[in-house]
Amino acid sequence: MVLSMCSHAHLALAWTVNNFLMTGPKAFLTYAGSVQVGAQNGIHECKHQFAWERWNCPENTLQLSTHNGLRSATRQTSFVHGISAAGVMYTLTKNCSMGDFDNCGCDDSRIGQTGCRGWIWGGCSDNVAFGEKISKQFVDALEGGQDSRAAINLHNNEAGRLAIKATMRRACKCHGVSGSCSIQTCWMQLADFREVGNYLKMKYEHAKKLEMDKKPTRSGNSADNRAAIALAFRSIARTELVYLEDSPDYCVKNRSLGFQGLEGRECLKGNKNMSLWERKSCRRLCYECGLKVVEKRIEVVSSCNCKFHWCCTVKCDKCRQVVTKYYCARKQDGRKPHNKAKRRNRAQRH
Repeated sequence: MVLSMCSHAHLALAWTVNNFLMTGPKAFLTYAGSVQVGAQNGIHECKHQFAWERWNCPENTLQLSTHNGLRSATRQTSFVHGISAAGVMYTLTKNCSMGDFDNCGCDDSRIGQTGCRGWIWGGCSDNVAFGEKISKQFVDALEGGQDSRAAINLHNNEAGRLAIKATMRRACKCHGVSGSCSIQTCWMQLADFREVGNYLKMKYEHAKKLEMDKKPTRSGNSADNRAAIALAFRSIARTELVYLEDSPDYCVKNRSLGFQGLEGRECLKGNKNMSLWERKSCRRLCYECGLKVVEKRIEVVSSCNCKFHWCCTVKCDKCRQVVTKYYCARKQDGRKPHNKAKRRNRAQRH
């Protein structure tokens, strides 16, 4: 079931996926393919959610570590932990309900019970309990430390799994003479994963910063460390994302952190069908970071005039179209962002 990684994005996932697969008992190899696909889905959703933001979920975030081996615990990595754990749980749950595993199937624990307003539980509810259990075994095993960073990461993993439960929806089927719907059987099913991503993005926007000791636990003070962690989390709901450190300035290139900066990033403008967030991307990515916007005309080749031929092929023409794209570029004088832009960046930094 393990899929080959054929693209750059898939190659970037190798570190994370391999670590997942090495953590559990050998019996867990049964779930290796689902874990891999789930991790990929999580990162793909991360890239979608942050496509037009300064930090756009670059591949190096998958390692969740900085150049000197100390794991970062920023607002951005809180989302990476949450969406990765959610992606793994989501795929395991889906594959379980589809019968891909011999030891798992639909959640039928409530079948026959009466719900409110006369409907009864039936059908095939997605087995989130199974997905949560196996996902936790894989993903949480990556955290072997007892320090505040490990506690933060484990908390965000759980917040990601709880997002799956929070976005589930009830589906129902009508029964009765001539479609009268006198009786309804209902079951719980997973929402589209995009909805899970939207939910976690909202949690990201309202993530809480914790003031804790970031140093690893030293021998002899583990009890004090656990007490400090418990105190810090006392007022934090399990569903919330949390972080320890302010984010770096994503306007500028930072080689030590592996961030390429915003020079050369594409932005959007001029399309009424775009969201307000997309329409303001050039201001956010370029102007507010002391860069200018340059316009480029690019030829795009795509399939068109496709026709079905009996039987059974589809043949298409190749159509060429010149489109206008916009990119952030350094101003001609080569000056770095002026002080006003710097102050604005610091104010907007999470």
